[in-house]
Amino acid sequence: MAEKNKKKSTLQILKFSDSESSLFGRQYLLLTGILIVVLIVYALRLWHLQILHGAKYRYQSENNRIRLEDIPAPRGIIFDRNGVPLVENRPAYHLQLIREDVADLDETVRKLAHLCERDPQEFHDILAANRHHPRFMPVRLLADLDRDTLARVEAHRVRLPGVVLQLEPKREYLWNGVAAHLIGYLSEITEQELRSPEFEGYYPGEDIGRYGVERAYQRYLHGRRGGRQVEVDALGRRMRLLEEVLPIPGRNIWLTIDIELQKAAEAALEGETGSIVAMDPRDGAILALASSPTFDQEKFIRGFTREEWRALSNDPGRPLLNRAIGAAYPPGSVYKPFLVLAGLSEGVIALDTKFNCPGFYFFANRRYRCWRDQGHGNLDAESSLIQSCNVFYYQTGMRLGVDRIAHYSKLFGMGSPTGIALHGEHPGLIPTAEWKRRATGVPWQRGETLSVSIGQGFNLTTPLQMALSYSALANGGKIWQPYVVRRIEGGGTGEADEMRGRLKRQVHIDPRHLNIVRSGLRGVVHEQRGTAHRAVQDKSLDIAGKTGTALVVRLPDNVNRKVHAREAKRRERDHAWFVGYAPSDDPQITVCAMVEHGGHGSSAAAPLVAQVISAHLKGVVQEENP
Repeated sequence: MAEKNKKKSTLQILKFSDSESSLFGRQYLLLTGILIVVLIVYALRLWHLQILHGAKYRYQSENNRIRLEDIPAPRGIIFDRNGVPLVENRPAYHLQLIREDVADLDETVRKLAHLCERDPQEFHDILAANRHHPRFMPVRLLADLDRDTLARVEAHRVRLPGVVLQLEPKREYLWNGVAAHLIGYLSEITEQELRSPEFEGYYPGEDIGRYGVERAYQRYLHGRRGGRQVEVDALGRRMRLLEEVLPIPGRNIWLTIDIELQKAAEAALEGETGSIVAMDPRDGAILALASSPTFDQEKFIRGFTREEWRALSNDPGRPLLNRAIGAAYPPGSVYKPFLVLAGLSEGVIALDTKFNCPGFYFFANRRYRCWRDQGHGNLDAESSLIQSCNVFYYQTGMRLGVDRIAHYSKLFGMGSPTGIALHGEHPGLIPTAEWKRRATGVPWQRGETLSVSIGQGFNLTTPLQMALSYSALANGGKIWQPYVVRRIEGGGTGEADEMRGRLKRQVHIDPRHLNIVRSGLRGVVHEQRGTAHRAVQDKSLDIAGKTGTALVVRLPDNVNRKVHAREAKRRERDHAWFVGYAPSDDPQITVCAMVEHGGHGSSAAAPLVAQVISAHLKGVVQEENP
């Protein structure tokens, strides 16, 4: 019985084990399935992180530990011909923010705005404009901090994770406003320019040349940026330097101008609207190039307010216009020497030809007046230059015709760009019969030749062109290409590229004809009846030159010129010219002065030329005899 009960108990236990085994099997399969699903999810997540987006997260991981910092290259220094620095670089600190390192962006912006005494919204607007940029890249909030702001930010920077102060060399114009049109200015590169092949390798925020030498020689002055790889902690603070590539500075440039002569030219122009160009007639080097009014170059570095830019843009004096090369005017009587050479060379007048001047020239039932109402009497070519008699040139011009006048004018460099390496050069205009037919569809009228003969009508020349043309009179007919850079520092140690004047052509003029013109130009200053005799007081300078008055408003026949000059409004007065060179027997400098609405060349322009020539010649004497 006991044995039977034992078997029955064993059977029940076996039956219970089979039931438990079935339940366990189901639980095991469920757990296995769950583990397999979890493993699949983990595997998919690892594939997503490591394979699909591995490069992205690996890059972000590295940048959380390693930062690449940009090192701007200093721009090349600009010197004058004697090695006096005109433009240098100064240290500038920019406030930047790395958003990835900032825990509370609003609070950080609020603190920075308080330290910088700015509106927090200004910083929020900048951050919003850069929201698409990677968060680990610094965003510039303020450029060129002043000393007090820099000190406040630096004192609190340890408690401001993500705040960076970037050091960058900035342009400094040591003679701010002097030679501004020649040297030029910088401004920030645009997004469109960054996409241009011309600016390949440039970075956002870089300054590039916009005007003058800064623009023309951008590729030399601009250096090559460097960089450094640094390790940072969780707060973005630099721990150690890993690697560094030093920047390559831009190449230094020596200009042809003399800063002392440039200052003398600008001082002579003070209060006037116009320009002065001084050139070495022996090789075409520009010794001074002044345009008035001038402008503040430093404002382009510091940045304009909206009101400041509007005031500059709308200034009726147009201070950004380089009047020496970018503005063209009727040359007036400074054009007359070239008419004499054309007449003598073509044989329409001879060395002893004389014309009578009764004060007017009668043509087509109209009187074309001379500037001297009572006339000059009988004059030859030399005396016509000395006294600037219009009637002599009316008659010479009518014998030549407009096309022959144009031919000789163009030979001496008028009516086309000089080739100076500066942006914005005006080509001027020397009219021909064909030009007028194409431009207006109307044939040339003979009466128009009378106006052209005295430098009026359609004639337009720049002060630089007139300086170049008179340099050719001074040097015997050599037309040089004007240049403003004397030397460029070489790419290697001790290397330098020396610049030389380039002779464009030699104008072949009979020496007898050239001597008549040069004698007449000297008489303008040194003879009693010369139009600049009283204007140039220091006769020891031995200046030869020509006055010119370019009409702005045509006067009726019954209006007295002298009365009009005294009573006319400023904008209705004539433009005043004087172009001269010195010493007359061995020319070392040619100077052209043009004063807008100055009235008369003798009173408004000739004294300015004398001041500049005096400053140059006396400077040479002092240099040779210390």
